[in-house]
Amino acid sequence: MKYLIVFSSLHGTTEKAAHHICEYFKNDVELVDLYNEAPLRELEIYDVIIIGVSIHLSSIQRQVKQFLKTNLDILLTKKVGLFLCCMNEGELAKEQFNKAFPSELREHSIANGLFGGELLFSQMNFLEQQIIQKVKGISSDITNLNENSIKAFATKFL
Repeated sequence: MKYLIVFSSLHGTTEKAAHHICEYFKNDVELVDLYNEAPLRELEIYDVIIIGVSIHLSSIQRQVKQFLKTNLDILLTKKVGLFLCCMNEGELAKEQFNKAFPSELREHSIANGLFGGELLFSQMNFLEQQIIQKVKGISSDITNLNENSIKAFATKFL
């Protein structure tokens, strides 16, 4: 099996989750950060495609939106996994997940994961820090990345 994990990571949390998923695969895995790398063209060579996003200022990154839009037809022919890193929990996290991914892709996917998230205050720019401080009332790093959710997600592909 050949795996592709596509994600966009502004502050590193989604990348961290993608690397944790890789730990469970013994097969050929390629990681692509759409925020820093050119979009992929040859998705046909992969058996499994996993897509990870994060919520940043109430939305997912435009690079992932474009990837999903451009490649939806081929993604619907593959084994697909979808995951979201966000600080919200429960129904709000589910709503954000549903907003992040097209319904037909969510229904087609083998695994959907809500992994929790991190607010890495130390890695935010000044404007982000001000918004987070005003909205969330925090001024230091917080993490609630859920290793058990990541493991449960990854094992669905083994």
